[in-house]
Amino acid sequence: MVSREDPMTQPLQQLGFRALADPTRRGILHLLASQDMTIGEVAENFQMTRAAVKKHLTVLKEGDLITMHTVGRTRVNALNPDGLKQIHDWFSYFDAFWDDRLATLKSEIEKDTK
Repeated sequence: MVSREDPMTQPLQQLGFRALADPTRRGILHLLASQDMTIGEVAENFQMTRAAVKKHLTVLKEGDLITMHTVGRTRVNALNPDGLKQIHDWFSYFDAFWDDRLATLKSEIEKDTK
């Protein structure tokens, strides 16, 4: 049985990957990359209720991929570059791993052709 932990106790990177796992949330990130938006503005781009969009925004916030701030009575959502950088840095490790492996393979192939 899989247990669901409190989001505040899970590693932030894990929450970021959880947020990125859903195509709707990835679409929301694309929208927020061009401009900050309210829940209503985000919801206009999807065929779902504002409540459903708010849940997606909450998961993105828990993953540190977006920030929310209040302007008057309106909550504005914005892309969080620092949160995205953590995910990018994780992937960068594997880029370096494969670069090393491919360089070694290339060297071996070049040795065999000489």
